[in-house]
Amino acid sequence: SARSETALGEQVERLREAAAELNPVDVGWSLVNGRALLDHRAVLLGDEVVAGVRSAGRTALLFTGQGAQSVGMGRDLYDRFPVYAAAFDAVCEQLDPVLERPLSSVVFAPEGSADAALIDQTVFTQAALFAVEVALFRLAESFGVVPDVVLGHSIGEVAAAHVAGVLDLADACSLVAARGRLMQAAREGGVMVAVEATEQEILESLPAVGVSIAGVNGPRSVVVSGDADAVDRVVAGWRGQGRRVRQLAVSHAFHSAHMDEVIPEFVAVVAGLRLSPPRIPLVSNVSGRLAGDEIRTAEYWGEQIRQAVRFHDGVITLREQGVTRFVELGPDAVLSALVQQSLETTTVVAPTMRKGQATFLTALAHLHVTGRDVDWSPLLTGGRHVDLPTYPFQQQRYWLEAPHTPGDAAGLGLTATDHPLLGAAVRLADRDGYLFSGRLARHTHPWLTDHAVAGTVLVPGTALLELAISAGSVLGLDTVEELTLSAPLVLPERGGVAVQLVTGPAGD
Repeated sequence: SARSETALGEQVERLREAAAELNPVDVGWSLVNGRALLDHRAVLLGDEVVAGVRSAGRTALLFTGQGAQSVGMGRDLYDRFPVYAAAFDAVCEQLDPVLERPLSSVVFAPEGSADAALIDQTVFTQAALFAVEVALFRLAESFGVVPDVVLGHSIGEVAAAHVAGVLDLADACSLVAARGRLMQAAREGGVMVAVEATEQEILESLPAVGVSIAGVNGPRSVVVSGDADAVDRVVAGWRGQGRRVRQLAVSHAFHSAHMDEVIPEFVAVVAGLRLSPPRIPLVSNVSGRLAGDEIRTAEYWGEQIRQAVRFHDGVITLREQGVTRFVELGPDAVLSALVQQSLETTTVVAPTMRKGQATFLTALAHLHVTGRDVDWSPLLTGGRHVDLPTYPFQQQRYWLEAPHTPGDAAGLGLTATDHPLLGAAVRLADRDGYLFSGRLARHTHPWLTDHAVAGTVLVPGTALLELAISAGSVLGLDTVEELTLSAPLVLPERGGVAVQLVTGPAGD
């Protein structure tokens, strides 16, 4: 870190050069434990440099919904971080007894295998997303990241509710298992399509039955869901207007009337679970506002699979709550893109994975450089102090420049001359004559610097002539008959030179 952007850039280059011959763990340990945290910050991750400036603001964690899943998601984090692996395994331990196949065998199945194809079945999709997102949260927690508020998208809201304390792990897994099983068992023949339009535009184009708004993801990003033929007719109108439309790869029409038949059984399951007040503020998908006591009712969770996911409203609520950092916990940067659509300016939007590939440390780096506390110790086990390049001071001069103005000449026994080159005069005590004095310097007489010879500033002859004329005016003389310059008067780069002019008796 540094106090300026320029110094930070120099520090990064110095450290990059020094670290090439040192153990990276030792370098990190020495920086974390031996350097102050200043406002301008950077994190070096291999060849990647994440830089930023500390700023105020709160942090939200976002939990991704269905559609972002992929085979192998989180495998590198599972292999590298025991905290992630333990949290993932704990979820699997709860869910495996109610699934046809062990969850890990589906998530980590070989590409193209029969087990790999199961990842897109809703019962496995929702279980897998929940496991990955809970594991990501526990990993972030181990690095000292505790959110100020959480928001999930559909199944992501269940993960958000669990980490917020609404459901313990056992009850959360029971809810996830029932949710996935029943939503997959809903009647078929439905589709979901994302449309480039506002919510109001979509509402005005919907038929009386057959199609519902399933999600409001952005100011011009709405998902419709329902009967395939009815949805096709709605979408055809928007496609004809040149709007972008995209059918989602889902098996059922979620968040529509197609869910009505399974809601009673789902509500009955949730009614048997223990629901507590959230310890971390939670934004509701149903209202788009901070959740209240309704989050503790089984009926709310029934509505949650039927009503539209009001993610855009939720993001606006987060902004109103002072959130400036958005970190997505999920297998792809889906919600990160939606946040950027909803908000014109944010401090940071950081996904922890992109298409299943971990960007977790980069997300932590974005938090760190913008002022959120991060505990880097999990990466620095066994580190020791090593000598590193010192701070790149910018060598700026901060001395106050006191003005060199003449004081009270009379109080010093002198006579003021009111002249810019000669400040004072005094009659000599031992003979008939005067002593005139002054001080010349580059900073007090900057116009003198224009007279330079071979890079050396010389007091010009005209200035010396002016000294003689000034002295003559005090003596009542107005003519200079002859002026001889024996040697040049040099002005030094720093400080100045004292100038004295002595006159003799009249007639000399």
